[in-house]
Amino acid sequence: MSERIADKIIRRIRAEGPITVAAYTAMALHDPDGGYYTKRGPIGAAGDFTTAPEISQVFGELIGLWCAELWDRIGRPDPVILAELGPGRGVLMSDLLRAASTVPEFRRALRIWLVEVDATLRAEQQRRLCQAHPAWVTRIDELPDGPMLMVANEFLDALPIRQFSRVAGGWSERLVGLDPQNHLVFIDGHESLAAGLLVPASLRSSPQGTVAEICPTALALAGALGARFARQPGAALFIDYGYYPTAPGPTLRAVQRHRPVSALAEPGAADLSAHVDFAAFIEAARAGGAETHGPVSQSRFLDALGVGLRLSALVARATPAHRQALESGVRRLLAPAEMGDLFKVVATVSPGLPSPAGFGDTIGS
Repeated sequence: MSERIADKIIRRIRAEGPITVAAYTAMALHDPDGGYYTKRGPIGAAGDFTTAPEISQVFGELIGLWCAELWDRIGRPDPVILAELGPGRGVLMSDLLRAASTVPEFRRALRIWLVEVDATLRAEQQRRLCQAHPAWVTRIDELPDGPMLMVANEFLDALPIRQFSRVAGGWSERLVGLDPQNHLVFIDGHESLAAGLLVPASLRSSPQGTVAEICPTALALAGALGARFARQPGAALFIDYGYYPTAPGPTLRAVQRHRPVSALAEPGAADLSAHVDFAAFIEAARAGGAETHGPVSQSRFLDALGVGLRLSALVARATPAHRQALESGVRRLLAPAEMGDLFKVVATVSPGLPSPAGFGDTIGS
């Protein structure tokens, strides 16, 4: 399967010339002839990567309580849209709704919408969440109007990026081309004024050899949500790995069977992702009209939401084996050397709302 994608990419480069990094990742991940996300089971211990909801049920449960708190702060609207971007196997939403059920009025008000393009994942989400009666769309602009709460865990990192290289006379776009043996390689395109204008202003005077990344899709999403939240009450929670402030350096990476591999070696056979520029994302959301909170580290956010108390309640009635699994999972979510510091949390909210829980505040305070 991956060989067909590689051949297809090579044929395109031969016909059109080198392609952007964004075009390459789009084909490698989403091509219908065998892109990475057309195969089953990329998520979980038996797949290529594991996300926080797969590691511990506590993660989704705390986000469910965060949503209930936000619902109360925006006036307890009924109905209220609860949307998830890139729901994966539906584990996060399942855990979230279990916690939401402890606030019956909130749970009854929820209308579940899932933003998902992959048919295989939609089928798995349907199996897991059928009792919640979710609806599906492929783009956020297809979501209905009305008060909305949105969650997105490890969604932004999967969006296509563009890369730019600082060359002798300015900036050029970094492309994917072919070497003499027809292997895929990164190359620098022609220097252009347009490339320099797309590079974040704080990086434009960087020394020769610097690589800068941008994610236009993420910035468009932030701007659209900002405009929506300026018109209608709502909030969105984004949890992802990335950096703040804006920084130089290539971050595109490939993971196969939980191990790093070359991003160009086997297109279609490995997951591709890039670190999120949270400063650029926040700036775009504010320009759209929203207020923002964060970023804070995942460990700080979960601590503020009461991860220790929730873990204690679960282990008190767990078997020894289950207790060990619960404690191990939460340690992985919080440990600075694992997910605790690398993953960061940002909220975009309607103007005038109080600071959400987890951002200098705690649930129930």
